[in-house]
Order: sequence, then C-alpha cells, then structure tokens
Amino acid sequence: MAKETLNDVLITGQPTYAAVEDSIGRLVLNQKVHKRQWWYFFLFGMMGAGLLLVSIFWLLYQGIGIWGNNVPVAWAFDIVNFVWWIGIGHAGTLISAILLLLKQQWRNSINRFAEAMTIFAVMCAGMYPLLHTGRPWVAIYWLFPYPNILGMWPQFRSPLEWDVFAVSTYFTISLVFWFMGLIPDFAVLRDRAKNRTTKVLFAILSLGWRGSNQHWHRYEQANLLLAGLSTPLVLSVHTIVSFDFASSIVPGWNVTVFPPYFVAGAVFAGFAMVLNFLIPVRAYYNLKHLVTMRHIDWMAKIMLATGMIVFYGYILEVFYTWYSGSVFEFKLLMDRFSGPYAWSYWMLIFCNGVVPQLMWVPKFRRNLVLVWIVSAIVGVGMWLERFVIIPVSLTNNYLPSSNKMYYPTFWDFAMFFGTIGFFFFLMFLFIRFLPIINIFEVKDLVHKMLTGTAKTEPSTRPAQQPVGAGE
Repeated sequence: MAKETLNDVLITGQPTYAAVEDSIGRLVLNQKVHKRQWWYFFLFGMMGAGLLLVSIFWLLYQGIGIWGNNVPVAWAFDIVNFVWWIGIGHAGTLISAILLLLKQQWRNSINRFAEAMTIFAVMCAGMYPLLHTGRPWVAIYWLFPYPNILGMWPQFRSPLEWDVFAVSTYFTISLVFWFMGLIPDFAVLRDRAKNRTTKVLFAILSLGWRGSNQHWHRYEQANLLLAGLSTPLVLSVHTIVSFDFASSIVPGWNVTVFPPYFVAGAVFAGFAMVLNFLIPVRAYYNLKHLVTMRHIDWMAKIMLATGMIVFYGYILEVFYTWYSGSVFEFKLLMDRFSGPYAWSYWMLIFCNGVVPQLMWVPKFRRNLVLVWIVSAIVGVGMWLERFVIIPVSLTNNYLPSSNKMYYPTFWDFAMFFGTIGFFFFLMFLFIRFLPIINIFEVKDLVHKMLTGTAKTEPSTRPAQQPVGAGE
C-alpha cells in the first residue's frame, strides 16, 4: 500500500461519467460503504467535541484563571491555537481559488476536501479570540462595531480589530465558495437518489439546478468572482494575524519578515493537514483512481516549497537578532537556543526544517506512509513554532519582572484537544453526508481525457449532458 506508481494523468483506469458519479455518489447515497471504522473516528470526534463543551462551560463559569496565562504571558495556548487553526485553513482557499484562477487541473479531485477543512478549521480558530475575553457577553462590543448605549467602539487602529474583520470575511467567502461548488453535485445526487427523503433534501440544496447553459454561465461567473475575492484573503488574513505581533515592541516579534513568513507557514501547515486526512480517506474508500499519486506528489512539492520559505524565515530571525545589536533580542535568542524552552525551539527546527527535506527525493514522495508521517510531523512543528513565538517571547522582555515561566494547565490542553475532536467530528460528518470530491469537475477531466485536451484546455465546465447522465 505504501508505494504506488507516479502517473502523468490525473485520473487512472477507464473512467466514464457514470463511473465517476458512482465512485463519489455512493459515499453519500449508500451508507453501507461506511464501515465500523468510520464510527470509531466519529465517536472519537464526538468525545472531543464533548470535552470542548465542558471546557467552554467551565471557562465561562470560572473565568480565564483556569488557564495558565500569567502577567507577562497574557497570550498563551489560546492565541497559539488560534494562529495554528487559522493557518490550517489556508490550504483550502489556495487550492480552490488561486489554483482555479491559474487553471491548474490537478486541484479538481482535492479542492472540495480542502475547502471543508478550511471552514472547519476557521470555526475552531474563531472560538479562541472570543473566549479569550473571559466574559464574551460583556466584552463583545470591543470586537464588533455595533451601536450600543455605552458609546464604546472598537479601536480600528489595532491589528487585533483587523483580525475580526479578516477572519469573519474569510469564513464567509469560503463558506459561500464551498456551497457554490456543491450545487451541481447536489443535483447529481438528487437525480441518483432512490430514497424520497434524500431526493427532496438534495432537491432543496441544489436550488433548482438543471444544468442549462444559463445555469452554467451564472455559475462560472459567480465562481470566478468568489475566487477573485478569496485570493487576496489568503494573503491578507495571515498577514493581519502576523501584525498582531510585528507591530509590537516585544523582542522576537517586531520584525518585518513576519507577514510573508506567516503566510508561507499557513500554507505549509494547511497542505500538511490536507495530506494527513486525504491519504487515509483515499485508501479506505478506494478513491485511488480519482486522487492519484500525481495529486499527492504536487501537494508534497508545495509543502516542501513553503517549508523552505518558513525555514528561511527562521534563519532571518537569527540574522536580524545579530544585525540589530539589541541586547534584549540577543538574550531572547540565547534563551531559545539553551533556555528552559530550548526543547521546543530545536524540535520545531527538526520538524519544520529537517524532516520536510525528505520530500526532495521522488521515491519518498511516492511512499504514502512516509508522506503521511512527514505531514504529521509538520503539523506538530507548526504548532511548536507558534508556541515559541508567543509564550516563549513573552517570558523574555525588557524588565526582569517579565522573566517568569509559563506552564499550561489541564484546561489549556482540554480545550485544545477538544477543538481537535470537534474538527474530527465535523470532518467525518462531511465525509458521510456530502460528496468529498467534486463530481462535475472530475467529469470535466474525463471529458478532456476522452477528447485528448486534458493538458491543453483547462476549464471549469463539464461536457454538456443531462445531470446524472450515465446511470
């Protein structure tokens, strides 16, 4: 299972329109394909979601004193996890929007899966800034500019306020983009469904889609418009998140390399998470003919490229420290190298700088087990990066009183693992009840393979045929 042949084609075998519809549609319409293992992962996610609910309830009841935050380390696990989850959500928009505008056909089999991960990751991230206030019902007017009798308004010059608008806009556009792509597939499932309740449900979700020329014309216009809106959001969201740190005077934060460094790190972590989920799902549901080794190879290459940018950022941080001549910056660097948190710094260098170099070797990129392990290590490394940037930097400031260790509590870990469980919960609901691969875009690739235009004539529109044809 670990090794497969790298093909130049994006679909293997002898695909037809009916075969594509059956391969993807059966995961939704035939629930028997979801065996006992699906329930194990779903129950794992449900328990994690329950842990998250308990953590939130206790947090609101007791206040943020249950966390390990202290006076110098006011931002700790909550902001570490916020930045980590936001980063994971970047791969979906990159695959969906930017690769669509660049007419990259290899995105067609993986964009739906990545878009779902984007939405669920942003949902996990959005909890932290709100709950970090301790009493959201008291402090919400500091985040959202709504009229109120207290006459209090957000500070619009603060990057923290920009975060609210950037993340909420990113979530809204990503959700609309995701649903737009699902409409033609809902129509296919509507026409193939045997159960009347299922047919009615998908008929409602398909919004009366008939596959007419007018429908395709409007769809393509909306798709390109949303892709154009999403593209700058990929750059702006994590750039604004980096401004939370780069605009401060804290040693280790006030560097101008943070915006591109954060954006590259977000794509790096996002592609790693996509590979972590996609490789097992591809094998378990026998989707190897639709998600080929060519897709895995390209994602591994992008992960390698963005990982090199991130590693270059680590080198620049050391250079800036030396070039600045600042005693405080140098003290922070030495503390990262050999201080009490040195383990986290050297682990992130190993995870994000050393391990991804394995992806230079084509043979390793074709070994699915190795790619999955590297992706998992990258996910851990990107979390450690945020840990080193935030709590470790805050424990070394300009005052001796700031040199205080940070120790996370049980509730810090409980909420973090709770969001991971919530993410699993949503992902496995998505796998069971929605098409995880874009049916009509894959059928478009089939059409191009049959006509010999697969590599020369990119398009988002499949061949003209009745929806559900080939049953």
